Amino acid sequence: MTYQEIHDLARTEVGPYCKNCPVCNGRACGNSMPGPGSKQPGNVAARNFDKWQEICVNMDTLCPNVEPDVGFDFAGRHFSAPIFAAPIGALDMHYGPKYKDPAYNAILVKAAAEYGVAALTGDGVNPDIMIDAVREMAKVDGIGIPTIKPWNKEAVFQKLDWVSTNRIFAVAMDVDGAGLPFLKAMNPNAGSKSVEEMREIIDYAARPFIIKGIMTPAGARKAVEAGASAIVVSNHGGRVQGGTPSTAEVLPAIADAVKGQLTIFVDGGIRSGLDVFRAIALGADAVLIGRPILNMIYGGGEEGFRVYLDKIVGELKSTMTMCGAASLKDIDRSKLFGY
Repeated sequence: MTYQEIHDLARTEVGPYCKNCPVCNGRACGNSMPGPGSKQPGNVAARNFDKWQEICVNMDTLCPNVEPDVGFDFAGRHFSAPIFAAPIGALDMHYGPKYKDPAYNAILVKAAAEYGVAALTGDGVNPDIMIDAVREMAKVDGIGIPTIKPWNKEAVFQKLDWVSTNRIFAVAMDVDGAGLPFLKAMNPNAGSKSVEEMREIIDYAARPFIIKGIMTPAGARKAVEAGASAIVVSNHGGRVQGGTPSTAEVLPAIADAVKGQLTIFVDGGIRSGLDVFRAIALGADAVLIGRPILNMIYGGGEEGFRVYLDKIVGELKSTMTMCGAASLKDIDRSKLFGY
């Protein structure tokens, strides 16, 4: 099937909150669901999308005519593209009853690994969600990244034991979910984590560790201090704080602060290969994409994932060709107008 055919099929499967818009820009869904929304005024996703569109790239076609190399290395492994799947949860509640989290994650993890990239999966009140996702990752040589909520230390350690038993290559924590009500109600020490607490968790994990939800240079430096292997510049997991800047706006300063000390992912509003190029030029090493992948899986399962990644990777390669970048390392701020 074509991209448009799969996208059209998804329209019959998702809802009621997600509208499966032609371009996922955070407007039609407002603040009615996690991810697209936030606390009032509910414009985080729309601002994320808009700010990428304001960035112009510099064309340069006086360069060698080569096939762009979009290979990406992370945690000692080589991936086919700098595009990972973002974690999404509560599928049947927010996106439609076709999939519950375990069934969706089973498709996502396998499809991503077969494509040569990796999927981050979500966590929730039901512990089986993460347990089942890790089982799926174990089937594909541990390629996947379970993302753990900032529970109390005892709960986090229990989840990390399961990750270790199944030899999953990396793990993440979405600290941007610290304000979720079910975490606030959990005692002791669930929610926000100090540098010392994060260091203890990362040491216990004993594998590459990603901290998702970094939005300032100071936060990025704290992640380095805690021993993280990577951060995700992200402002929209689990209906987090409203009124924040976009990830595109804060990324350059974060990259200036910690580039080379850990891997930098960015999440939020990235909807095309051109956006991926913009993100890497601003200082990211790779990106996460969530809801567009979800919609394509709702419409076409594993085929939907492959068709979507082919589309985004093709757009990235086309932009690299037109802007004189033979590989990802050639993409920097000189490729952007006004930077």
